[in-house]
Amino acid sequence: MDKYRIAVIPGDGIGLEVLREGMKILNRAAELDGSFFFEDVWFPWGCEYYLKNGRMMPEDGIEILRDFDAIYLGAVGYPGVPDHISLWELLLTIRKSFDQYVNLRPVKLLNGAPCPLKDVKREDVNMTFIRENSEGEYAGSGSWLFKGKPNEVVIQDGVFSRTGCERIIRYAFETARKEGRSLTSISKGNALNYSMVFWDQIFKEVSREYPDVTTHSYLVDAASMFMVKDPARFEVVVTSNLFGDILTDLGAAIAGGMGLAAGANLNPERRYPSMFEPIHGSAPDIAGKGIANPMASVWAASQMLDFFGHEDWGARVLNAIERVLVEGKVLTPDMGGRAKTSEVGDAIREELEA
Repeated sequence: MDKYRIAVIPGDGIGLEVLREGMKILNRAAELDGSFFFEDVWFPWGCEYYLKNGRMMPEDGIEILRDFDAIYLGAVGYPGVPDHISLWELLLTIRKSFDQYVNLRPVKLLNGAPCPLKDVKREDVNMTFIRENSEGEYAGSGSWLFKGKPNEVVIQDGVFSRTGCERIIRYAFETARKEGRSLTSISKGNALNYSMVFWDQIFKEVSREYPDVTTHSYLVDAASMFMVKDPARFEVVVTSNLFGDILTDLGAAIAGGMGLAAGANLNPERRYPSMFEPIHGSAPDIAGKGIANPMASVWAASQMLDFFGHEDWGARVLNAIERVLVEGKVLTPDMGGRAKTSEVGDAIREELEA
């Protein structure tokens, strides 16, 4: 029997509440299958840990995580801790330390999920965003000069390496080829005359290796408009760190809301653990009330099952979410219902068993 060791980091706010339901579904899938099981170890790292210890995680936190097969993260951020500290000292540290250079974000309108777009069919919203996750605009490179003086200057560098661009673009081409879908590159080469021109050049170079994959290229401003006006034109999408971060939140808005938005941070070579997370944030205003939507964390659990090679169970978990949405009887307030977080988790588990 295969064992998967999972480092569970609830983090802040509603993280603990939604990850409990995600682990509930993972463990039930393992029980029903019988050929694998999960060993989950929970770590109380995050903003509360920071306020007590001056760090978001222990000094040897990365070494502790290194021995796990995957990381399951709840949420990061809480009042009293600056956002750049909570993000850079936990989430981004893990992504960079473990070379999780692929951010995989499904933007798919499930049956029963609300969509704010008019006259859009469910099948029109079915995108896979592949976001560069290790460098680009979030490389953390720059300078802060003459701090606090009238001539204060800040410089934020975008770092685009040939290795970084090639590997994410090639991963996207492989995904598009495997799924038999088109690939769209999104950049801003008309204004960012170094980084995005370089990105466009590499996309063109790599595309020659995949003559069977239909390709498109859009500027990011045009792409954001088309995602609203004509989402069906996007299938597999590859883009940089910053643009991917922004566009996938737009994608979440048109595919049911942040309560259904999940993401995977992958090290495809599996030299290091990959990380799976709902991306809705810590929502401190509803933390502890038991009304947070756990569907995004369960969708992230589905992605984890896919990554471990149990795509059949990954699909069954996603189908279970969809059936709960269609039935509409057990939904949290953000989806128009009155159910508690745990009740939604129970309903998904029952559908999985069915």
